[in-house]
Amino acid sequence: MITALKLINFKNFVSETLAIGPFTVIVGSNASGKSNLRDAFRFLHGIGRGYALADIIGGKYGAGGQVEWQPIRGKPNEIARFGQPSFGMLVTMRLNDVPVAYGVSIRAEDAGVFTVQVESLLVEGYEPIYTSHPDAGDRVRDQDDHNHLLLRMGRSPNQKKLGHRIAVRPDQPALSQIGEHKHVIRQQKMLAEQAATTFSNMRFLDLSPDHMRQPAFPGQKVLGDRGENLPTVLKEVCADPERKRTLTDWIRELTPMDVTDFEFPTDPTTGRIQLALRERNGRIVSSYAASDGTLRMLAMLAALLGPDPAGLYVFEEIDNGIHPARQRLLIDLIENQTEKGHVQVVTTTHSPDLLELVGDRTFKHTSAVCRLPDADDAVVRPLADLPNADRLRRSRGLGRLHRSNWMENAILFSSDADGERDS
Repeated sequence: MITALKLINFKNFVSETLAIGPFTVIVGSNASGKSNLRDAFRFLHGIGRGYALADIIGGKYGAGGQVEWQPIRGKPNEIARFGQPSFGMLVTMRLNDVPVAYGVSIRAEDAGVFTVQVESLLVEGYEPIYTSHPDAGDRVRDQDDHNHLLLRMGRSPNQKKLGHRIAVRPDQPALSQIGEHKHVIRQQKMLAEQAATTFSNMRFLDLSPDHMRQPAFPGQKVLGDRGENLPTVLKEVCADPERKRTLTDWIRELTPMDVTDFEFPTDPTTGRIQLALRERNGRIVSSYAASDGTLRMLAMLAALLGPDPAGLYVFEEIDNGIHPARQRLLIDLIENQTEKGHVQVVTTTHSPDLLELVGDRTFKHTSAVCRLPDADDAVVRPLADLPNADRLRRSRGLGRLHRSNWMENAILFSSDADGERDS
């Protein structure tokens, strides 16, 4: 479980930390930087998938030019804050109840090549599991690449001496390389693999009704980022009677439809699986006739109730297309699923109502992103840190602040006051 993400000179963030809980909500106006936080999670996701920095930032393409990985938004020279030669991230997480921190700093060379500047993985209370320093004294000559870096393996709790030094490439984070080396001890490899798995086990859902309406090939059990394969994923959910009952109960609560069953007819021409919903009166509604809001609800249910959910889902504008009267139920669903501890959800929103619907624990992990006046830089601030935050929640004042565009002013005023006290 990821507990915090700190960004240093990443896009429009100078040095900002996002607290992350089971369910994390991010509010902010257009162009404030909410999508830049999503890009940061995608960058970590690319590290977890073992990509080189050039692929993470510029995109990865397979045979025939097929896109395997979309590039990070913007030009490569825009990933670091304007005028800065490097950017960094620090992630804190708990891996099997062990507090772990992963940090990486990336430098953009003059030729537009990105290299790892500093990287480390450490366990709280112990020496680093590993740390890399691409200084002149840390470079070694290799038959294939003379620009490899030496990776210093740190002490484990049961070791007294510094571990082996191994060679890794500078154009790819070491997190996905150290497992290839036989000198890496079991605990070091295990923690590195767990951290990499945490990053790779993310999904970024930007749901599109047009994609969700399409039939899917049999056996497709992973929901696409745009909602592809919705029929076959729901069919897999319905194969388990308990999960099917949960799915049916929630969709009846979340939509006006009185759904009693799901049907998955096969197109005789293409062999693809289609989706249809059966209501109590016997009416059958195909995915083509279902509303956009119903399909979005079904996709979120498929993601959260599916047989192999991701560790962390990032939703863009989770309230989009959802009637205000149903938003509370949607929040209840997500909080219910994330409290079980198997999945985390991070979402952006423009909805003032959402600020008043989330539970107390979610509110502690609700943050606002604000642009500083007369600057491109942005700050991230927990709403719970606002003066009288609890009273504002009870009086629905937070929603009014957000609707009237005063949320940013309140956040910035509070930040200025904190800065004066620190001085």
